[in-house]
Amino acid sequence: MFRKIGFAALWVGFIAYATLLAPPNHPHTFELIKNLSIGEWDGINPIVVALFYIMGIWPIIYSCLLFIDGRAQKIPAWPFAALSFGVGAFALLPYLALREPNTEFPGKKNALLKLLDSRLTGVVVSIGAIALVAYGLQNGDWQDFAQQWQTSRFIHVMSLDFCLLCLLFPALLGDDMARRGLKNPQLFWLTALIPLFGPSIYLCLRPPLPKASMEAASSQQPAPN
Repeated sequence: MFRKIGFAALWVGFIAYATLLAPPNHPHTFELIKNLSIGEWDGINPIVVALFYIMGIWPIIYSCLLFIDGRAQKIPAWPFAALSFGVGAFALLPYLALREPNTEFPGKKNALLKLLDSRLTGVVVSIGAIALVAYGLQNGDWQDFAQQWQTSRFIHVMSLDFCLLCLLFPALLGDDMARRGLKNPQLFWLTALIPLFGPSIYLCLRPPLPKASMEAASSQQPAPN
C-alpha cells in the first residue's frame, strides 16, 4: 500500500511541479519539437537532440518489461506504454501505482512479446543509446544547455523526466529478474545504478523467459471432455 501511495504521490507532485514551478513555456517550443521530430537539427544544441531521442528509447526499454509484467496484472500495460512515448514518466507512474508485484508469466509469448523478450532488441536499443550519448557529448554545448534548462519548460521537464525514468526502472526490474530465475543482487544494482546503459545492457544479458513459466498456465487447463 505504501508503495502505491508513494508512486501516486510522486505522479501528482511531478505534474504539479511541471505545471506550476517549472520555467515558463518558450515561445518557440512547438517549432523546436517539430524540427526535432522531422530531423531538422540545424541550430539545435546536440545535447537537446540526443536527449529528445533518448526519451524515445526509454519507452522501448520499459516496454520490454511492461508488456511481460502486464500479462499477470488486472490492468493492461499497453496504454501506459504507448502514452510513455509522448509523456514519459507521466504515463508510467500511474501503472506503477496500480500494478501488483508479480514474478510469474502466465501463458505463451505472442509475436510482440517474443520481440520484446529478444536479446537482439536489447542490442539494438543499446547501440542507439550509445550513439546518441556519444553524439551529444562530443558535439554539445553544456553552457547553452544549462541556460535552456533554466529558461525553457520543455527542456527542463524533459531533463527531469529522463532522471525520473532512470530512478523508476528498479520498480519493475526485480520482478522481471525473478521471472527469469535470476538471483543476482550485483546485476540488479549495476542495472539500477547505471543510468540508461544499465537497463539497456540488462536487456542484452537477461535470459529469455523460461518455457516452464510460459507453459504453466496451459498445462493447468483441464482436459476437454
